[in-house]
Amino acid sequence: MTATISVPVQDTADAKPATRRRRGSGVRRRPGPLLYLTLTALVFFSAFPLYYSIVVASSTNSVLSDVPPPFLPGGHLLENLRRAFDTVDFVKALTNSFIVSGSITISVVFFSTLAGFAFAKLRFRGSNVALVIIIATMMVPTQLGIIPLYMTMQKFHLIGTIAAVIVPSLVSAFGVFFMTQYLRTAVPTELIEAARVDGCHTLRIFWHVVVPAARPAAAVLGMLTFMNAWNDFFFPLVVLTPEDPTVQTALSNLASGYVQDFSLTLTGTTIATVPLLIVFVVLGRHIIGGIMQGAIRE
Repeated sequence: MTATISVPVQDTADAKPATRRRRGSGVRRRPGPLLYLTLTALVFFSAFPLYYSIVVASSTNSVLSDVPPPFLPGGHLLENLRRAFDTVDFVKALTNSFIVSGSITISVVFFSTLAGFAFAKLRFRGSNVALVIIIATMMVPTQLGIIPLYMTMQKFHLIGTIAAVIVPSLVSAFGVFFMTQYLRTAVPTELIEAARVDGCHTLRIFWHVVVPAARPAAAVLGMLTFMNAWNDFFFPLVVLTPEDPTVQTALSNLASGYVQDFSLTLTGTTIATVPLLIVFVVLGRHIIGGIMQGAIRE
């Protein structure tokens, strides 16, 4: 007599929903109301200081003591702008800040990308030690170098000129480290070797292979460097004269006085913020473009 063994067979109708559930588990779900509410709150709290600066800049100083304070722009913006430009030489301050920030940004991005390429993709003796020394300089507070920098600038007869602000910041340790870490993964070693096989020398590889790949990181580094140079206050205050200011030293002159005029001070702050917003918009397009290009390549 032959024994019959029955094996339970799962119904195909029951198996299909399980397969669908497994396949649908990785599907991206639509964001819920809580996410939109959180993003709206973040945007509000981030943009409100800038908005209220415009509100104060378009009002008079006496209105700010009202209870409740004004939350809508007033009609004195042009008057306060005229007063700000008459109180300090904002045209010269803006020009000096553009020269200083632009020169520092171009130099830092170029040299950081060049050094990052060398540390990330070129083999030479002592590269790791040199990179560690560069990173170690980031641990030294900037304030400790003010007196040696001032003595060095005085020795080269640069005190009182904007060159004294530009020269010490032409190279950034953070920029070198940032670009080194980025180029290690952004540029394949095989691509560099293929370029060498085609007869490209090192500088040509840097210009035609590395620079296009480093564009998103260079945009981020450029934006951070420009903002840092634009907002620098202490060293320009030490080495520059009141007749040849940058934007931040000019703002300190607006804020001085026995009775502080907040509308005048925040008018100057608004003037100093507009170029940063323009730089963010211009460089932000390159950042997003580089990210989308990398996503399409993936």
